[in-house]
Amino acid sequence: MQKRLQAQRGQGMTEYIIVVALVAISAIAVFQLFGQTLRSQTAAIARELAGEDGTAESDAARSAADRAAGQTAAKSLKSFTGNADAAGGGATGQ
Repeated sequence: MQKRLQAQRGQGMTEYIIVVALVAISAIAVFQLFGQTLRSQTAAIARELAGEDGTAESDAARSAADRAAGQTAAKSLKSFTGNADAAGGGATGQ
């Protein structure tokens, strides 16, 4: 009975580690996609709080967000790895 209880605790810890790993991978992917946007927005906020003009940083954030949106629209499971054409399937940009 005690071995069974220990096995269940190990299974629970393994599931917890898998969930934490998936959350970490998702966070890395989101930051990779929107990282420049976040940095530019933070810089604009800091300049505005300092009483300076943050228009340039705000414009940089806007253009970074537009680039990220374009990348998101262009990626699919077929084209994500970049070698979908090598397999003969061809990327459709869906």
